[in-house]
Amino acid sequence: MHQILPLRSRTIASLSLLFALVGCDQGQKKAAPAPADPKACEQFAEKICKETSEQSKTCTDLKSSLELMTPEACTVALANVDVSIKKLADKRKKCDELTTRLCTDIGQETQTCEMVKSSTKNFTPDRCESMLGKYDEVLAGLKKQEEKNKPLSPEVQAKLTQGNPPAFGPKESKVVVVEFSDFQCPYCSRAATAVNDVKKKYGDKVLFVFRQYPLSFHENAHISAEASLAAHAQGKFWELHDKMFENQRKLDRASLDGYAKDVGLNVAEFKKALDDKKFKDAVDAELKLGEEVAVDGTPTMFINGKRVSNPTSVEEVSKAIDEALAKAG
Repeated sequence: MHQILPLRSRTIASLSLLFALVGCDQGQKKAAPAPADPKACEQFAEKICKETSEQSKTCTDLKSSLELMTPEACTVALANVDVSIKKLADKRKKCDELTTRLCTDIGQETQTCEMVKSSTKNFTPDRCESMLGKYDEVLAGLKKQEEKNKPLSPEVQAKLTQGNPPAFGPKESKVVVVEFSDFQCPYCSRAATAVNDVKKKYGDKVLFVFRQYPLSFHENAHISAEASLAAHAQGKFWELHDKMFENQRKLDRASLDGYAKDVGLNVAEFKKALDDKKFKDAVDAELKLGEEVAVDGTPTMFINGKRVSNPTSVEEVSKAIDEALAKAG
């Protein structure tokens, strides 16, 4: 019973959407019968979803409702798809208004405007209308995001590589990649895979610097960060880095001591460093450094001071590095 009612409600909602798009109103004159096209439902969905996006609620609801339609009905709908597209455009006027206003106020050429254009395609008209109702609040949040997207100044960029952080690649490289990470963060685990690919492909071309940013709600993140610096002091940061990300769900103290042994560290020295909190202040200093460059989540990655929108994507990181290398000559 608990499953039947929601399913029924979703089905009714999906059919309501379909009827609204194809004009199946009572009293409407019936179209002359047309030869049924077995692919009509698929083609109708394709044309409608092209106007929104494959991920939009309109698209997913439409596909769900079309499963209940006959090829004959879909053939009629497909023949009148231009009418459906016009109805869809009328329903999305609020979303178009929202996109236009936000991009005008933020800047048409900004990264945030591109994000707005992409995101609003997946919004329902009701959500767009709601956001227009609190426009000033929405705009303020996006302006803050755009401020974060601006490249770091040369002075701030220099701070990210100061000292002796874990790193690989030539120090004189004109392309510098800096990642703020948390060993207990699942998304950072994905980014670590991207980093390994970067190391293989660009290890002799770019300088890659690892910075600590253990999130407070991850119980073992801070001590794992300390452990990684203890390993760095013995010249085995990357070995322990990989080991901890491979065993991300088991980063308690006893496990860390075991990993130290596995990667060939001087375990007694490693244990003493953790017992004495030798690297606690260093980790806290990197947290403050991250806050200075508006790190509010992990992983966060900068390439020559420019924030990477998706550091977990090998393709996006590689593309950004290639662009930076080309610009650097």
